[in-house]
Amino acid sequence: MSSGQDSLGSVAVALTPQERFEEYLQSRGLRHTEQRRFLVKLVFSRHEHFDADMLIDSLPRKGQTGYVSPATVYRTLKEFVDAGLLISFQLDGRTVYEYDYGYPQHDHLYCTRCRKLVEFQSEALSKLRDEVGAEHGFRVFDHRLIINGVCSDCSRSRRRKKRKQDLV
Repeated sequence: MSSGQDSLGSVAVALTPQERFEEYLQSRGLRHTEQRRFLVKLVFSRHEHFDADMLIDSLPRKGQTGYVSPATVYRTLKEFVDAGLLISFQLDGRTVYEYDYGYPQHDHLYCTRCRKLVEFQSEALSKLRDEVGAEHGFRVFDHRLIINGVCSDCSRSRRRKKRKQDLV
Protein backbone atom coordinates (compact mmCIF):
# COMPACT_ATOMS: atom_id res chain seq x y z
CA MET A 1 0.00 0.00 0.00
CA SER A 2 1.39 3.34 -0.92
CA SER A 3 1.67 5.58 2.07
CA GLY A 4 1.81 8.80 0.03
CA GLN A 5 2.78 10.86 3.03
CA ASP A 6 5.28 13.32 4.29
CA SER A 7 6.70 12.57 7.70
CA LEU A 8 4.77 14.24 10.49
CA GLY A 9 7.81 14.20 12.74
CA SER A 10 8.02 12.28 15.96
CA VAL A 11 7.09 12.45 19.60
CA ALA A 12 9.83 12.10 22.22
CA VAL A 13 9.87 8.65 23.80
CA ALA A 14 12.06 7.13 26.52
CA LEU A 15 12.66 3.77 24.82
CA THR A 16 13.29 2.60 21.28
CA PRO A 17 10.52 0.46 19.76
CA GLN A 18 12.78 -2.57 20.27
CA GLU A 19 13.29 -1.74 23.96
CA ARG A 20 9.59 -1.04 24.48
CA PHE A 21 8.67 -4.38 22.87
CA GLU A 22 11.23 -6.25 24.97
CA GLU A 23 9.77 -4.63 28.10
CA TYR A 24 6.27 -5.67 26.98
CA LEU A 25 7.37 -9.28 26.41
CA GLN A 26 9.12 -9.47 29.79
CA SER A 27 6.04 -8.10 31.57
CA ARG A 28 4.01 -10.97 30.13
CA GLY A 29 6.59 -13.70 30.59
CA LEU A 30 7.08 -14.11 26.82
CA ARG A 31 10.39 -14.89 25.15
CA HIS A 32 12.13 -12.38 22.94
CA THR A 33 12.77 -14.77 20.05
CA GLU A 34 14.94 -14.16 17.01
CA GLN A 35 11.80 -13.93 14.84
CA ARG A 36 10.29 -11.23 17.08
CA ARG A 37 13.58 -9.28 17.07
CA PHE A 38 13.72 -9.52 13.27
CA LEU A 39 10.11 -8.36 12.85
CA VAL A 40 10.37 -5.38 15.20
CA LYS A 41 13.57 -4.29 13.47
CA LEU A 42 12.00 -4.65 10.00
CA VAL A 43 8.69 -2.95 10.80
CA PHE A 44 10.36 0.02 12.48
CA SER A 45 13.10 0.43 9.88
CA ARG A 46 10.77 2.33 7.56
CA HIS A 47 7.56 4.29 8.00
CA GLU A 48 4.70 2.99 5.92
CA HIS A 49 1.19 1.68 6.27
CA PHE A 50 0.98 -2.04 5.64
CA ASP A 51 -1.14 -5.12 6.11
CA ALA A 52 0.03 -8.56 7.23
CA ASP A 53 0.19 -9.91 3.67
CA MET A 54 2.46 -7.06 2.58
CA LEU A 55 4.78 -7.78 5.50
CA ILE A 56 4.78 -11.53 4.77
CA ASP A 57 5.58 -10.85 1.09
CA SER A 58 8.64 -8.80 2.11
CA LEU A 59 10.08 -11.61 4.27
CA PRO A 60 12.45 -14.39 3.23
CA ARG A 61 10.69 -17.48 1.84
CA LYS A 62 10.47 -20.82 3.61
CA GLY A 63 13.88 -22.49 3.58
CA GLN A 64 15.75 -19.16 3.40
CA THR A 65 17.65 -17.58 6.27
CA GLY A 66 15.41 -15.31 8.34
CA TYR A 67 12.16 -17.11 7.45
CA VAL A 68 9.23 -16.22 9.72
CA SER A 69 6.00 -18.21 9.44
CA PRO A 70 2.77 -16.35 8.61
CA ALA A 71 1.30 -17.47 11.96
CA THR A 72 4.22 -15.84 13.79
CA VAL A 73 3.77 -12.65 11.75
CA TYR A 74 0.06 -12.40 12.66
CA ARG A 75 0.73 -13.18 16.33
CA THR A 76 3.60 -10.68 16.53
CA LEU A 77 1.58 -7.90 14.86
CA LYS A 78 -1.10 -8.37 17.53
CA GLU A 79 1.63 -8.15 20.17
CA PHE A 80 2.94 -4.92 18.60
CA VAL A 81 -0.56 -3.44 18.88
CA ASP A 82 -0.97 -4.71 22.46
CA ALA A 83 2.43 -3.22 23.34
CA GLY A 84 1.33 0.19 22.01
CA LEU A 85 3.84 0.19 19.16
CA LEU A 86 1.34 -0.02 16.28
CA ILE A 87 -2.28 0.93 15.70
CA SER A 88 -4.48 -1.21 13.51
CA PHE A 89 -7.55 -0.09 11.58
CA GLN A 90 -9.86 -1.50 8.93
CA LEU A 91 -9.53 -0.29 5.35
CA ASP A 92 -11.24 -2.01 2.42
CA GLY A 93 -11.88 -5.09 4.56
CA ARG A 94 -8.22 -5.47 5.54
CA THR A 95 -6.43 -4.74 8.78
CA VAL A 96 -3.88 -1.99 8.15
CA TYR A 97 -1.06 -1.19 10.59
CA GLU A 98 0.83 2.02 11.25
CA TYR A 99 3.15 3.48 13.89
CA ASP A 100 1.69 4.61 17.17
CA TYR A 101 4.67 4.71 19.51
CA GLY A 102 6.65 7.90 19.05
CA TYR A 103 4.41 9.19 16.27
CA PRO A 104 1.99 12.15 16.57
CA GLN A 105 -1.81 12.03 16.43
CA HIS A 106 -2.93 12.38 12.81
CA ASP A 107 -5.68 11.52 10.35
CA HIS A 108 -5.83 10.14 6.82
CA LEU A 109 -7.05 10.86 3.31
CA TYR A 110 -7.64 7.61 1.39
CA CYS A 111 -7.92 7.36 -2.40
CA THR A 112 -10.42 4.61 -3.17
CA ARG A 113 -8.97 4.13 -6.68
CA CYS A 114 -5.19 3.87 -6.25
CA ARG A 115 -5.28 3.11 -2.50
CA LYS A 116 -2.93 5.98 -1.63
CA LEU A 117 -3.11 6.85 2.07
CA VAL A 118 -2.04 10.38 3.00
CA GLU A 119 -1.40 11.43 6.59
CA PHE A 120 -2.28 14.92 7.76
CA GLN A 121 -2.67 16.94 10.94
CA SER A 122 -5.28 19.63 11.44
CA GLU A 123 -5.41 21.92 14.45
CA ALA A 124 -8.91 23.04 13.35
CA LEU A 125 -10.11 19.42 13.32
CA SER A 126 -8.67 18.78 16.80
CA LYS A 127 -10.34 21.92 18.10
CA LEU A 128 -13.70 20.89 16.58
CA ARG A 129 -13.30 17.39 18.07
CA ASP A 130 -12.75 18.87 21.54
CA GLU A 131 -15.67 21.31 21.18
CA VAL A 132 -18.08 18.56 20.07
CA GLY A 133 -16.87 16.32 22.88
CA ALA A 134 -17.40 19.09 25.46
CA GLU A 135 -20.91 19.77 24.13
CA HIS A 136 -21.77 16.14 24.83
CA GLY A 137 -19.95 15.85 28.14
CA PHE A 138 -17.01 13.82 26.78
CA ARG A 139 -13.41 14.19 27.81
CA VAL A 140 -11.83 13.46 24.43
CA PHE A 141 -8.34 11.95 24.38
CA ASP A 142 -8.08 10.47 20.90
CA HIS A 143 -9.84 10.06 17.56
CA ARG A 144 -9.38 8.32 14.22
CA LEU A 145 -10.57 9.84 10.96
CA ILE A 146 -10.21 8.43 7.47
CA ILE A 147 -11.61 10.59 4.67
CA ASN A 148 -12.38 8.54 1.56
CA GLY A 149 -12.18 10.14 -1.85
CA VAL A 150 -10.21 10.27 -5.08
CA CYS A 151 -6.72 11.81 -5.22
CA SER A 152 -5.78 14.46 -7.76
CA ASP A 153 -3.68 12.00 -9.81
CA CYS A 154 -6.63 9.63 -10.21
CA SER A 155 -9.03 12.51 -10.90
CA ARG A 156 -6.78 13.84 -13.68
CA SER A 157 -6.31 10.44 -15.30
CA ARG A 158 -10.07 9.81 -15.24
CA ARG A 159 -10.83 13.18 -16.89
CA ARG A 160 -8.26 12.58 -19.62
CA LYS A 161 -9.83 9.23 -20.50
CA LYS A 162 -13.18 10.90 -21.17
CA ARG A 163 -11.86 13.42 -23.71
CA LYS A 164 -13.13 12.77 -27.26
CA GLN A 165 -9.70 13.21 -28.85
CA ASP A 166 -8.37 10.41 -26.63
CA LEU A 167 -11.06 8.03 -27.88
CA VAL A 168 -10.10 8.41 -31.58
